[in-house]
Amino acid sequence: MTPLQRRTVTAVLACHFVSAFAALGLPPFFAVILGKSFHSEETYLVGGLYIVPALFAALAGPWWGALADRVGKKISLLRAQLGLSASFLLAGLSDNPWTFFVALILQGVLGGTFAASNAYLATVVSGNQLSRCLTWTQGSARAALAGAPAVFGPFMAWDSPVRIYCYLALLPLSAALLLWRLPDGSTAASARTKDTSGSMPGDGALFRLCALQFALIFATVVTFPYFIPFAQASFSDLTATLAGLLFGLPHFVYLLSAAPMSRRLDSVRPERTLMPGFILLAVSLIGQALAPTPALLGLGRLLMGLAMTACFIALHSLMARAAHHRIAGRTFGRLDSSSKWAGVAAGLSAGLVAQSLNLHAPFLLGAAVVAVAAFCSTGRACSPLTSGNT
Repeated sequence: MTPLQRRTVTAVLACHFVSAFAALGLPPFFAVILGKSFHSEETYLVGGLYIVPALFAALAGPWWGALADRVGKKISLLRAQLGLSASFLLAGLSDNPWTFFVALILQGVLGGTFAASNAYLATVVSGNQLSRCLTWTQGSARAALAGAPAVFGPFMAWDSPVRIYCYLALLPLSAALLLWRLPDGSTAASARTKDTSGSMPGDGALFRLCALQFALIFATVVTFPYFIPFAQASFSDLTATLAGLLFGLPHFVYLLSAAPMSRRLDSVRPERTLMPGFILLAVSLIGQALAPTPALLGLGRLLMGLAMTACFIALHSLMARAAHHRIAGRTFGRLDSSSKWAGVAAGLSAGLVAQSLNLHAPFLLGAAVVAVAAFCSTGRACSPLTSGNT
């Protein structure tokens, strides 16, 4: 990686982190915002507020991705950062739940910094370097998910905590100003090796890659909404603090193991990593559902983090192969859309099976989905992903 590429990648990752930090830090406090800022007792709105940004991002993602391929990846990334800033400002100025609801819709429609960042990175680096960059952008999102709620917690004592969004609007705005100085995608792409003119993946190959990513996101996210209630119901002496630490453990495992695991798996075909990774993830989910002690529950979370990391690294390697710079916007737009649909489906499914069955059910549902994905990730099933189609 050249010095220019290294500076560009570092700037994009830093800007993505601050945007993710802002976007992911406040959703855990939606109930507090409804009560303190809007004096609303309509707690049923919390679930809808969680889903709305992801739902509209899933709808808008493929369209923005296709547009990025026409107008340029850098322009698309600037658009995403500025759109996020505008939606945050509207959220911070909201004086009722419905205006806040509209602001979250705009966050989903106008945002998309994850896909836009990855598409721009595909014009800067390729191959194993791009695969590592995708692992780092995923890591920056998980670092934000793990750390942002703790940072924003003390601000919930404000009379109107929704005003925090006004200050958060400065983060993506600052990111856009920094990104403005970066080279255009076409300029960065021209400095790369000339093997980017090869074959491009067809729609069928991209659909299969989206399906594998959907399964991974679904299997992990479906356990999120009810993990802490499940842990405390299973072990009466488990404190809320320890339950919270167990909840965050897979994310911390990803942050600690992604870089060394990525280096070790560089020489391994991703198809050979996916199936054992999916199987280990299924085993970890079943183990958590049946864990007789907090220690074994923690072991299940640890295995979940390792399996999740291995699967993401393998998928990122496949994505890097599919991300021809001329169609990187469309590719990452559709991939990000599939991950958002997976999050929406997981949230709705978790509520349904938890209420109709029990708190163990989300873990078993996730294990069933990822077990199917393990079969579909065999070398034969994945071969269209690696050969490419014109």
